[in-house]
Amino acid sequence: MPTSQVLPDTAPARAVRHNLVLAITCLALGTVVAAMASLNVALPDLARETHASQTQLSWIIDAYSLVFAALLLPAGALGDRFGRRRALIVGLALFGGGSVAAACTTDPDALIALRGVLGVGAAMVMPATLSTITGTFPRAQRARAVSVWAAVAGASAIVGIFATGSLLEAWSWRSVFLLNVVLAAAALTGTALFVPESADPDQPRLDVVGALLAMVGLVALVYSVIEAPTRGWGDPVTLTGIAVGLLVLTGFVLLELRRRHPLLDPRLFRNRRFAAGSLSIMLQFFVFFGFIFVMMQYLQLVRSDSALMAAVTMLPMALAMIPVSRLTPKLVARFGARGPWVTGLVAVALAMGVLSRLGTTSSYWLIAAGLVPLGMGMGLAMTPATTAITDALPRSLQNVGSAMNDLARELGGALGIAVLGSLLSAAYRSHLSLPGAPEHVTDIARSSLAAASAIGGPVADHARTAFMDGMQLALLGAAFAAGAAAVAVALLLGRAGAEPGEPVAEDENDGEVSGARVPQPADIG
Repeated sequence: MPTSQVLPDTAPARAVRHNLVLAITCLALGTVVAAMASLNVALPDLARETHASQTQLSWIIDAYSLVFAALLLPAGALGDRFGRRRALIVGLALFGGGSVAAACTTDPDALIALRGVLGVGAAMVMPATLSTITGTFPRAQRARAVSVWAAVAGASAIVGIFATGSLLEAWSWRSVFLLNVVLAAAALTGTALFVPESADPDQPRLDVVGALLAMVGLVALVYSVIEAPTRGWGDPVTLTGIAVGLLVLTGFVLLELRRRHPLLDPRLFRNRRFAAGSLSIMLQFFVFFGFIFVMMQYLQLVRSDSALMAAVTMLPMALAMIPVSRLTPKLVARFGARGPWVTGLVAVALAMGVLSRLGTTSSYWLIAAGLVPLGMGMGLAMTPATTAITDALPRSLQNVGSAMNDLARELGGALGIAVLGSLLSAAYRSHLSLPGAPEHVTDIARSSLAAASAIGGPVADHARTAFMDGMQLALLGAAFAAGAAAVAVALLLGRAGAEPGEPVAEDENDGEVSGARVPQPADIG
């Protein structure tokens, strides 16, 4: 089995400063994770200046998440084979360069493309950060370093929302991209100066065909869902795109089953704990990022909150999530994983149901009544779900578990923004009625709530009402997704032979789980 190697630089060898390496890799990680959520706060400002439609706003946010998710596994495998430091440098350069270009444009289509470029950079950075830690830290220090990495990965989205809200008090949406540039430049400089090169040079060749199939299938599926409100759900282009996406992804699964070194072995999901953890993480972030996309527009365009106030409004969620996350391991140790895990998902579903009742004049207490159980539910469900993914696999496959956890999170976020954003957009367009208004005014108002708000008067009032109809539908969809996750996890764990968190029996080959052949770490990166 190939082992990670620290590769010598051409410069004279110097001692690795592990704390500095940890700080730099966590800065790089936080930079790319925060970018997934932070731009949501700037959506109203961005829509007013670029005249982006509701569909284009979905794409500006989701282009990053979609490319990030689609390239995460192959980019991680390339970094592991050819050098994690190189992957960090190239990824941060792409991320920073794309952010510079994004700050200099006002064309929504150009912003969509540039957000995709940022997603390419992020896909190279995120897996390289964790692999750098596991590849360079001594075993005695590795657990502490990985726990810091996990904390940064979990907190960065919320920190990004607050940072963006603060910036928008004084500057425009461009400041969000300029902050990306500053953070990427700092991480890039630190990587070049202090992070050693490490790699697994004996890794098998990358599954290029599998990577392309996964990317094409995901893009076709998400594109069709996001464009459906504009074209119509029954439009031949929409139906064809969804069918093509599903067929290509089915082809990906069939191909991976035949590969000696697959990008992602579908047989891993025969292990019910692994399947439960992956499904739960994906649907949790489906709900979370879709909710953030909808909620930031509601707070600023319906309630007329400032960007900073909108960020502060989300505080109850974070304040509930942090202590519950710390308490969850004790609850799991006492009651087993199934009870706290399913309870958390049910709490998320109930929170979405409460928030779906919001109206244009609702008090803040109703918002808080939804945010608190949402934070508690995420805190209860996230830890056992992540543990289930890693503990379901033997020690030799922990890289696989880490990669699957990252993929489930990013893919869930991309699908959440696409699906819930499309439900919002479709209901908004169909419910917005402006009798007597000129056709060009109606067309502008239907493009987005921000455009209707700029018109003002009765048009803005009708648009806010229509937006609330769309928001209710989207959040009910989120509640359904969380409820479905709770049912699925309960059924999967109910039939599993052991609770997540119990050690996995490893055979002599250290490569068999539940009777299925699974790839070695080098297979996936």
